[in-house]
Amino acid sequence: MSICHLDGRYLPLREARVSPMDRGFLFGDGAYEVIPVYSRRPFRLEEHLARLARTLAALRLPDPHGAAGWAEIVREIVARNAWEDQSVYLQVTRGADDKRSHAFPVPIRPTVFLMSEELVTPPAAQLETGVAAVGAADFRWLRCDLKTVALLANCLLRQQAVDHGCAETVLFRDGFLTEGSASNIFIVRDGVVLAPPKSHLMLPGITYDVVLELAERHGQPHQVREILEDEVRSADEIWMTSSTKEVLAITTLDGRPVGSGRPGPVGRQMYAWYQDFKNTVMRSG
Repeated sequence: MSICHLDGRYLPLREARVSPMDRGFLFGDGAYEVIPVYSRRPFRLEEHLARLARTLAALRLPDPHGAAGWAEIVREIVARNAWEDQSVYLQVTRGADDKRSHAFPVPIRPTVFLMSEELVTPPAAQLETGVAAVGAADFRWLRCDLKTVALLANCLLRQQAVDHGCAETVLFRDGFLTEGSASNIFIVRDGVVLAPPKSHLMLPGITYDVVLELAERHGQPHQVREILEDEVRSADEIWMTSSTKEVLAITTLDGRPVGSGRPGPVGRQMYAWYQDFKNTVMRSG
């Protein structure tokens, strides 16, 4: 039985209720974070909470707890749920008003919700073969750096992948790579790992940071720069990265093989470095 946190109470998830007048429900007016937990230790909690604080500030939404308060709630949610490895979802909305109005209401109490699920990573068979992806125009709004609950555009783009039996949609805006519908995207060309730079057009992923740190630590050639769509479509390797997908090879894009059509050597090495980092650093706090 999953235990959640809702506005100061810990209760079974199936018993949680929010008002239909909540602005998160009516307008998508809120922020969220997803925090991976390994061996009951939240990974880079400080960085996740800093990203949450940036999003809340940009939305002009008061932070109801602050970093220390959030950390206490996250650790309590982890302790109250059964899994050793968890994915903690944290959401803050502006709260419930007594009327529907686009303008921000007179200060009301934010709605705070956290829940946890088992953290499930790609199975061995998927790691062996890689996954398929489709490409699409990135038609989302211009503040993709904010982690808001207004994710309908991401859902529509992700559904394009599902409709084609694929695992992800790789997004392009004005001829350049941005990210995936629910992941960051890396490519490899001539042995060099390439990553698009952080901007308002993509979410600054925590796993994205880890991959670049590992490349630097192990001497893997890499560059952070704008990446043309043509460079992606002719890449030797393409990866998707996130806390749940870790480092997962995309081996076909729009039905065409990426490189050899199998996970490439640079991606396999990065995956091995990532697993070593997870077992020696992430699980130790």
